[in-house]
Amino acid sequence: MAGSGDETTRVTRRALLVWLAAVAVYITATTGRTSFGVAGVAALDHFQIDASRVAVFTAVQVGVYSLMQIPMGLAVDRFGPRRMLVVGAVIMAVGQIILGLTDSYAIAVSARVLIGAGDATAFLSVLRMLPNWFPLRRAPVMMQLTSALGQLGQVLSAVPFAAILYSRGWVTAFVSLGATGLIVAVAATLVIRDAPDSVRGTSPGPPVRLATALRCVLTHPACWQGFFTHFTCIFPQIVFTLIWGVPLMSLGLGLDQAQISTALVANMVVIMLASPLAGLVSGRAGRSRDLLVVISAAILAGIWVWFLLPSEPRAYIALMVVNLIMAMVSPAGNFAFDTVREHLDRRVLAAGTGLANMGGFTGGMIATQGIGVLLDVAHTGGGPDYVWSDFRLAGWAALAVWTAGIMGFLLSRRALRKRRGDHHQPVLRADSAAGKP
Repeated sequence: MAGSGDETTRVTRRALLVWLAAVAVYITATTGRTSFGVAGVAALDHFQIDASRVAVFTAVQVGVYSLMQIPMGLAVDRFGPRRMLVVGAVIMAVGQIILGLTDSYAIAVSARVLIGAGDATAFLSVLRMLPNWFPLRRAPVMMQLTSALGQLGQVLSAVPFAAILYSRGWVTAFVSLGATGLIVAVAATLVIRDAPDSVRGTSPGPPVRLATALRCVLTHPACWQGFFTHFTCIFPQIVFTLIWGVPLMSLGLGLDQAQISTALVANMVVIMLASPLAGLVSGRAGRSRDLLVVISAAILAGIWVWFLLPSEPRAYIALMVVNLIMAMVSPAGNFAFDTVREHLDRRVLAAGTGLANMGGFTGGMIATQGIGVLLDVAHTGGGPDYVWSDFRLAGWAALAVWTAGIMGFLLSRRALRKRRGDHHQPVLRADSAAGKP
């Protein structure tokens, strides 16, 4: 890989400490991202709004997070992951504090924009640091561990944050979350460094112009293969856990709250266990991981087609089987970041990772909207009382998104193979890369 610099050859205690501090920022970001999963009912009363306006909070945060991936990736490449982790943590903290102190709906939505923008720096920054602190052969496992530990943010939002929210009130809960973010930002400033001392003085090459970096990312087939890898394998998990899973289970299957909570917790636990294993598989599979992506996507599509096929609602055990298989398979979407890391110049690695990371969220937003439209088409009665047959029809929207994702993956994979076969010259040449953005 061009411009890789000196490679770290062993894992040190300092590397683990720096990584854990960076992961703490990522967990804090995930906590803020998922906080409205437990605050929706409280928001109805606090802002005196209806359910559709509450949904805007999540849509705005996820939308901003996705749209900011490439800009924040370029910033991470330009200014370094440590600086962007700290800046992002502060932005998130300010957003949470504003959200806690205001009773204005418009200001609160603006605060969610800040939270989404700050959140966009966290995962990219941690991944950008990994090649500097860990041997490249360990990078897939460390990346999956990072992703798995990030799931702890959902636990923090569902347990301690929810307990504070419903015992101490809106202001205390969100201001406390913001204050925690500021503490984490201070810790990140003190502990995190972009690279070890032995590597920090080396340069992977001349600085990259903003336009050159953006062109490299948007035209490199590895970035688009990463995008469609993430798109195809991650979007079902996003759709299920962030919006349509609970309505499917409660309205479509008639499950009670205890059963729904068990399913969601089981999903999270399995993902945390499966992610490190996926990292080991990715590190050993090499180019064979492309086949694993196709197999994973086929499994995800197949289990949902099977689940939605009968005219009568499935039993709870069938839901749990699909739920757990989805949780085990979806970490294959993170193979996207290994593809980008192996083919892209390190000077634009965070920007390329940002494009790949947009995949699942883009697919999730498209599938979410498509499912909503088909639910309304299928639903003949008044009100939001959707039934099993409505969800069966709406599932076709997800299948269409899967099809588009697989086609995009195969086309971008073909382009990448052709690029390797042609021994394509590097996009970031020294004569065109130097200069200021």
